[in-house]
Amino acid sequence: MAKLINRSSFVALPVFVALIALLIAFGFPFKSYLVSLRQQRLFTAEELSLYNGTDVNLPILLAILGSVFDVTKGKSHYGIGGGYNHFAGRDASRAFVSGNFTGDGLTDSLRGLSSSEVKSIIEWREFYRRSYKFVGKLVGRYYDIQGNPTKYLKGVEAKAARGAQLLEKQKKEEAKQPSCNSRWSQGEDGEVWCDDGFPRLVQRPQEIALTGKMSKRCACFTEDQLSQQGLEVYEGCDYLSKTCRV
Repeated sequence: MAKLINRSSFVALPVFVALIALLIAFGFPFKSYLVSLRQQRLFTAEELSLYNGTDVNLPILLAILGSVFDVTKGKSHYGIGGGYNHFAGRDASRAFVSGNFTGDGLTDSLRGLSSSEVKSIIEWREFYRRSYKFVGKLVGRYYDIQGNPTKYLKGVEAKAARGAQLLEKQKKEEAKQPSCNSRWSQGEDGEVWCDDGFPRLVQRPQEIALTGKMSKRCACFTEDQLSQQGLEVYEGCDYLSKTCRV
């Protein structure tokens, strides 16, 4: 029986080698596949915390939305004493838009953030993909123990996509009504003006969905449009003035 097993193994080896050669001949990207496997390293939060720049023998890593990047080449920023060291050794995705770099602000939770803020974090992740080496995934909120995206990550990406759609829609709508010209000087009041038409403050229609807040912009309206609802004259500005101090 042992001889039969050995003979079978001996016969199977050339078949396996021939199969590999055939796959290579047809262009199977083995190199890319092996690189991909190496990049599937999974980190726990405890493991990732070791790569915070305190050990000079270890690379400096950070995570954003669960994707882990080697930022060692930027150690002057991410190393001990660097301005961005608070990001090293952890996933502090929220801080990329909140600006809170202490305590509970250094968290991967995006709860309560607007679609525009979530979109910004996605853009930060793309920045790291372009600028630094991707080395693995952080198991937890965004990736499971097999390295698969969680429902939370899919929800974050969907919210960002929705934010991008709303922003594009807002740009198209605002392009229909020309924006005011503006000038600002340090220590002095600014001013807005229209070459054709009259300056009015008008609410941005998509802003609540994008940021969770209401904001206004200055747009130029012709005289026959001034009766529209929702148009606001700048305080202290004449009704038909083309220039207003702000």
